[in-house]
Amino acid sequence: MLFFIFISVLIIQRLLELGIARRNEKWMKERGAIEFGMKHYQFIVLMHSLFFVVFLFEKVAFSRELSSFWPLLAGVFVCAQLIRVWAISSLGRYWNTKIIVLPNVEVVRKGPYRFIKHPNYLVVSIELLVVPLMFDAYVTACLFTLLNVLMLSIRIPAEEKALQELTEYEGSFESCNRFLPKLLNKYDN
Repeated sequence: MLFFIFISVLIIQRLLELGIARRNEKWMKERGAIEFGMKHYQFIVLMHSLFFVVFLFEKVAFSRELSSFWPLLAGVFVCAQLIRVWAISSLGRYWNTKIIVLPNVEVVRKGPYRFIKHPNYLVVSIELLVVPLMFDAYVTACLFTLLNVLMLSIRIPAEEKALQELTEYEGSFESCNRFLPKLLNKYDN
């Protein structure tokens, strides 16, 4: 029962995010935004949809139980959700599931974007690993972590290229890594 409540909440969350993304897309395109990465976006949608199908199948078909490490994994999941909300609210109307760039706007450097370039992709990467592990769905965790790495190897360069073409992106993120904050070293001022 807990599993079905949990997966239902995740699906509802994704649907709400798609609604936010559509509203933001409309607002941005009305102001002259340009969309990039349309060829690979359909595969991202397919991957995320299949995640739920495979996860559900593995859980039911193989009678996967709640992991003995679920409290730790649930804590990681909750932290990831907080970062997700922080990232989405920091980008505001510029947040989207697609690569949509409004030319010549100032790049957002608040919230988690002060520390890393792609906090939302970090959150998705954590989720695709941690969510299945909470229910001992090891096949789903491994398969979709690998698929996500493949997708992000296409998605992130496309997004960064689009931002570099239309904004001051590169100069805005000189002090940031893609996923993990840079640690201060003794030579930093």
